[in-house]
Amino acid sequence: MQSVLHDLRALMPNRPLGFAESIRVAELQANRLLQWREVEGPPVPDDLVSKFPRVQVETISPFGVSGATTWSDGRWQILLNGDESLNRQKFSSVHELKHVIDSPFVEVAYPSVRGVSSADRQEQIADHFAACVLMPRRWVKRAWGNGTQDVRDLARLFGVSREAMRYRLANLGLVERTVRCEVAA
Repeated sequence: MQSVLHDLRALMPNRPLGFAESIRVAELQANRLLQWREVEGPPVPDDLVSKFPRVQVETISPFGVSGATTWSDGRWQILLNGDESLNRQKFSSVHELKHVIDSPFVEVAYPSVRGVSSADRQEQIADHFAACVLMPRRWVKRAWGNGTQDVRDLARLFGVSREAMRYRLANLGLVERTVRCEVAA
């Protein structure tokens, strides 16, 4: 199992990445992770992240953020907000796994670009990775093409929140992106 972390890291170039390339690498890593676990359809098992060697997943209540990752005593510790839904915790655990995968590269791979900080870029890419793992492009498009086009139904099928499913559908161009705040004319 340690080799899967090595394999996922091997997909990451050790140089500054543009946003589009970061997205492509995250999707490649997500697909490789699903192949490793032999997951062929939704939903992704809840224990996907906890199966990694030297990774411990804990829930904490109350916890001020959805998730956090630290290296401590020779292992990665992923802390999740126990007050959030199980679907949210699953998304957060996969998001945090991306931080584990990227840990050797963050200083180089995600420089600040056009007013977007390195930390913000890391968070965007980790969200994208989690979306790709839990809602792979081909699975979502297959479900959509087979007539499952309601966000609630898709979220239930994939075991994710409606918000995560809306994000992924918009990312895949299947629905319009929603504007969080609009200014009245």
